[in-house]
Amino acid sequence: CSAIDACESSNGGCSSRADCRRTTPGNRVCVCRAGYTGDGIVCLEINPCLVNNGGCDRNAECTQTGPNQAVCNCLKGYSGDGKTCTYISLCSQNNGGCSEFAICNDTELSERTCTCKPNYIGDGFKCRGNIFQELLRNTNTSRFYFHLEALSIRDISGPGPFTLFVPHTDILNSDPQVKDWIAKGVMPQVLRYHMVGCANLLYKDLTAITNITSLHGDLIHINYSQNSLVLNNKAEIILSDAVGTNGVIHVINQILVP
Repeated sequence: CSAIDACESSNGGCSSRADCRRTTPGNRVCVCRAGYTGDGIVCLEINPCLVNNGGCDRNAECTQTGPNQAVCNCLKGYSGDGKTCTYISLCSQNNGGCSEFAICNDTELSERTCTCKPNYIGDGFKCRGNIFQELLRNTNTSRFYFHLEALSIRDISGPGPFTLFVPHTDILNSDPQVKDWIAKGVMPQVLRYHMVGCANLLYKDLTAITNITSLHGDLIHINYSQNSLVLNNKAEIILSDAVGTNGVIHVINQILVP
């Protein structure tokens, strides 16, 4: 007579995820393999994420990768190895994407607000100060600013409102008349002819009027046709509606001469 091996056929009736172990002749026990749980006849995968979030940080996601195996990944807005996750302040990096002239405030996970600082206006992502400051910050208009500074013209640094028609920097740099005006002492009059006081005129406002008086005292004639605004029949507005706290800037492609 020979002993009957109860595990010899069909894994002894144990689960395919269990080991069949002989005990006494004709008897066996079924033991679930590592990573599985059950009575040996039925073995189920152990999901470690179901207990204590799999050992992950409470601000991490536990993802099962196999029997009793899992990975931990920090949730959006946190950084770390998953076992330990630290809150990332959006405002701590590059001011949260807000303007340099804005205050960034963390509100909730992955959220923040951008608010322009006092004496600036905008949506928080783009904030502008007064138009005198804005002239310098924009390369298209910075040359006009330097001419104002050189001649100590500060008319537009007041509360306003003002509307400026600023010749593009390239025009002011290349027009030979500029040097003559400076030499003759008439540059202040030329610059003031590009300024309008007591008015904050956006592009759409300009399309509805034909004349405005400059700070120099002379009229500026406006013509709107074929979706184009032209001043004094020569200077076209090529960039418009740069709004500051005390007015608005429009860039033109020619110098206005009083």
